[in-house]
Amino acid sequence: MKITIERAALLRSLGHVQSVVERRNTIPILSNVMLKAENGELALTATDMDLEIVESVPADIAQPGATTAPAHTLYDIVRKLPDGSQVELDSSGDNGLLTLRSGRSNFKLGCLPVEDFPQMSGGDMAHRFSLAASDLRNLVDRTRFAISTEETRYYLNGIYLHATKSRAGEAEMPVLRAVATDGHRLARVEIPLPDGAAGIPGVIVPRKTVLEIRKLIDEAADRIEVSLSETKVRFGFDAVTVTSKLIDGTFPDYERVIPTGNDKVLEVDSRVFASAVDRVATISTEKSRAVKLSIDRGNLTLSATSPEAGSATEELEVSYDSSPLEIGFNSRYLLDITQQIEGDGARFTMADAASPTIVRDVADSSALYVLMPMRV
Repeated sequence: MKITIERAALLRSLGHVQSVVERRNTIPILSNVMLKAENGELALTATDMDLEIVESVPADIAQPGATTAPAHTLYDIVRKLPDGSQVELDSSGDNGLLTLRSGRSNFKLGCLPVEDFPQMSGGDMAHRFSLAASDLRNLVDRTRFAISTEETRYYLNGIYLHATKSRAGEAEMPVLRAVATDGHRLARVEIPLPDGAAGIPGVIVPRKTVLEIRKLIDEAADRIEVSLSETKVRFGFDAVTVTSKLIDGTFPDYERVIPTGNDKVLEVDSRVFASAVDRVATISTEKSRAVKLSIDRGNLTLSATSPEAGSATEELEVSYDSSPLEIGFNSRYLLDITQQIEGDGARFTMADAASPTIVRDVADSSALYVLMPMRV
């Protein structure tokens, strides 16, 4: 293989694929990126056996071929080359090395055989549909904060994506819904069901895949192709394809934890409320991060106490006309949810100090959040 490629193009593609490669690997080939040059393009592939990313970038090919090179080392070299430079990659020698030349710089990197590089066999992806990049960004951004990091409950370590029906008044509307929960809070966001997504199986997309997809969405074109099987999901961007194994587990029946009888309604200005929570929480202990909400007609008092740091209170004018209520929440969880509220108003629907609270954006019914209270 012998090619010449623009530094900026190579750096951008290497930046995308190398983030999949784990820093510590017991299998040496997984530390490498596969470089395959043919038909005027260089295809870069990286995998950790659960997630594979392939990106094609135009290149001037003097000799087609393929090799593998250490992903992070190659990325660091290209990152440190001067802007606007041309990079020549050459593995045509029989010494098992990849030579990188740029200007007066010359590097030789150890390669591993292409035959050893694992392929994530695509298999038949029975379900295919496309959705707007903005819709996928919306589903990911408004649910990913609630993904569990507790490895023992592995089935919660991702976003549950499925087709279902949503009630809008009397009518039922088909939707694509994303749900994430860690047992303390739950995020549920939906968009109108894209064409072709009607029969898709419910799938759990792993956290790492969600994070890699999110990095690529902003650079994507208007639409993203999604392919699904029972065990894998594939996202197709312009020149990038991400294939991932799905989490093999059953997502819990989340509808059961969404309360239906909450009758106390509190409406607040979401930005004013978030700022006040953030200020008061400065006092709360690092471990509990507890903030108490004391709610009475038209008035909300936020408070936090800590044996070491002292106490803090702040009052806000709110819309509330039910019986007085005192309820405590983890301030970090409160802030995570209020940051998802894009309109001005957040609506809290509560039952009592021990039952789950529903939080919604007053101006947007497509998202719903559930937050478990804590003792304060």
